[in-house]
Parts: sequence; structure tokens; C-alpha cells
Amino acid sequence: MATTEDYCARAKAAVMAYKVPDAKAVAEEAVKDPNADLVTIIQEGYSAGISEVGKLFDAKKIFLPHMMAAANALTAGMDILVAEIEKRGGSVGEGLGNVVICSIEGDIHSIGKDIVAIMLKVAGFNVYNIGRDVPLGQIVQACKDHNAVACGTSALMTSTMVGQKTLEEMMVKEGLKSKCKTNVGGAPVTQQWADEIGADLYTESANDAVVKFTAAFSDA
Repeated sequence: MATTEDYCARAKAAVMAYKVPDAKAVAEEAVKDPNADLVTIIQEGYSAGISEVGKLFDAKKIFLPHMMAAANALTAGMDILVAEIEKRGGSVGEGLGNVVICSIEGDIHSIGKDIVAIMLKVAGFNVYNIGRDVPLGQIVQACKDHNAVACGTSALMTSTMVGQKTLEEMMVKEGLKSKCKTNVGGAPVTQQWADEIGADLYTESANDAVVKFTAAFSDA
């Protein structure tokens, strides 16, 4: 009988090898196994795999087509697991609040914030992933429309980071800062930058986002 650790190892390997069928097969087996910890498989399997692929990409050992292929494998497995977790009513949708997440205007990167969105959903938030290269005004409007308790923006380039500062100013102007916490992340983003622009939270990874968001809203 396979263990959760076995599923994690296979899921991670499937993502790192860009194998969509293998990624789906692991997830399909796991949802039929009453002893499998689906959340752990997401965190230590699929997410860990894409994290390793991301490191290779950053080191220029692989290129964008490889990154996209890995993301396809990730999505194939995650779709099955998240759907099953929702079906069971487990740790998804536990009422921690609505979160708007996107890549900041001018930034076309998507994979990192997509993983964060999935992990926050599993943690119990209702996540509205509104895409990449999202105009600042559209982000503000989405926060209003969804009555968001938090807004997370990702910036993968120093040239787009400035949009996070402008967004903070817009959120203040619109009177949203008292209702909606702002979170910033992305490779060049730091705690110092978050402090400088007035962001409420800085997260450096999907797991970090889950820990900080859960801590911020569990008792809200």
C-alpha cells in the first residue's frame, strides 16, 4: 500500500519530468486512498516539484517551455486533488475570507501566484485569481466587488515592483486599507520593500503565504 510520502515523491518527480499523465495518475490514485493526506501531497509533492523547477529556471538550467510544461503537469494533478478536497468539504472554503490575487500590471509571470492561489484555497480562503498583467484600477475594483479581506500582488521584475507602491496609495485613497490587508511577493520583493510601501504582509513562498494569511485571519 502506498504511503503519503510515496505519493509526494511520485508527484514531485512527475512535475520535474514534465509528465502530465504521471501527475494525473498520482492524483487519481491518491483520491481513492482513504489514508492519503491530499494537502500534504499538494505541499510536499506538486508544489515542491514546481519549486525545484523554478530554481532550475532561475539558474538558467532550463527555459520557459520547460517551466510551462512543468506547470501543466502541476495543474493536471492539482485540479484533481483540489476538487476532491472541496468535495469532502475538508479544509477548503472554511470561511477565512475572500482574497484577490494577481500579478501586478506589466508583469506577465503567472506560475508563482497561481501556486499561492491554490495553497490559500486549500487553507480555507475563497480565492479570486484575476490573472497576470492586471491594471491597478482593476485590482482595486476586484477588491471592492469581492469584499476582499486581502489582496496579494506578485512582481517578478524590479520594473513592475513600483506598481505595488502605487497600488498601496490607491487602496488608501479608496478607503480600503482598513478592510483589506495587502500582501506583496515575488522574487525581487523583500520585507524591507513591504515596510517601505506600507504593505501589511510580505510572503516569500506559497507555504509562507499560507502561514501568514492563516495567522492574520483565523481569529478575525
